[in-house]
Amino acid sequence: MKKNMGGTDKLIRVILALIIGLLVYFEVVEDTLAYILLALAGIFVLTGLVGFCPLYGVLGIDSCSKQR
Repeated sequence: MKKNMGGTDKLIRVILALIIGLLVYFEVVEDTLAYILLALAGIFVLTGLVGFCPLYGVLGIDSCSKQR
């Protein structure tokens, strides 16, 4: 699996997941929307740690810096 996410992209995803987690923890977001956002946060964390986003692959996006 070729990495297609750069460091900034990974950091943004993990920070967004943390924010979503805090919103759910402090009950700013509740019920069904909370579960949907938690699933999205899980995907953000997973793709951020792995460095590969399947949606980027489909769309042909590559934010990973190339070494020359």
